[in-house]
Amino acid sequence: MVGAPEPLLPSDCARQGIETIMDDMSSQPWTWDEQTWRGKVDHVRAGRSLKPARWKNGARCAVALSFDSDHETNELRDGGKSIGRMSQGQYGNRQGVPRILNALAKYDAKATFFVPAVAALLYEDEQRRVAAEGHEIGIHGWIHELNSQLPYEIERDLMFRATDTLERITGVRPVGLRTPSWDFSPSTLRIERELGLLYDSSLMADDDPYELMEQGEPTGIVELPVEWIRDDAVYFNMHRFNGLRPHTPPTAVYDIFFREFERAYEEGGLFLLTMHPHVTGYRSRIWILERLLEEITRRSDVWVATHAEIAAFVKEECLR
Repeated sequence: MVGAPEPLLPSDCARQGIETIMDDMSSQPWTWDEQTWRGKVDHVRAGRSLKPARWKNGARCAVALSFDSDHETNELRDGGKSIGRMSQGQYGNRQGVPRILNALAKYDAKATFFVPAVAALLYEDEQRRVAAEGHEIGIHGWIHELNSQLPYEIERDLMFRATDTLERITGVRPVGLRTPSWDFSPSTLRIERELGLLYDSSLMADDDPYELMEQGEPTGIVELPVEWIRDDAVYFNMHRFNGLRPHTPPTAVYDIFFREFERAYEEGGLFLLTMHPHVTGYRSRIWILERLLEEITRRSDVWVATHAEIAAFVKEECLR
């Protein structure tokens, strides 16, 4: 009688493969205990609302216009291989910023320009003009790097060097940060606290200002929240090699932005808009900003201010 076959045993290679799969499975989010997933959520969190009952001088609504002057740094961050993309960035300096400054001057509106240090070094006179015309310049990284890909030591070094560079060029030390691409790493808030910043403008937990919390503890740092809905780049930017071909008619983008402002006005809140000189600075698009400024400034109960002015006001009013 022929005996039953011996059971097949996994080879060493197969056994190692099974162990690897099991190890990978054990690190998946569905295997986390409550302490782990709560810890990730609580690392950086929105705390108390800093929306005041009324804005400065009794204004009903506050408006914070911001311009991310990235210029060539978007391409430099990616390796600097495309001369075409760098020329597109240069357009921001040659045409975008001058048109924006002219529009702001026409309506006597102050704004905040977030500038990577490399862009500031490429165009020092631009930064001096922006500051001389009464606008704020905020931190926007060193070379528009992706923060979440960097270890703490490198991210910290770049942010401190960027801050020192902007101060040297403009004579004013920046008090606020907008992370490049709104890429907020686990170390970013720690670095902002080490820099002693007044505010951040990179996160999206509310429409109105709020206090940032770190591991459940209040930090005293004001968040002026952004949102992709209120950003010109998502409607217009394109990249010919990766299939990115968005195009929204300027009239539709204006309509979205104006609806956001109208509801902020109705609610007595903050309208914060993010634009880019190399995106909005074109002849067919600059009118979006001009038309918004016309609608905003014709209302006597709207306060148009820099991010630093708004952050300082809500901190004084709501964090006393």
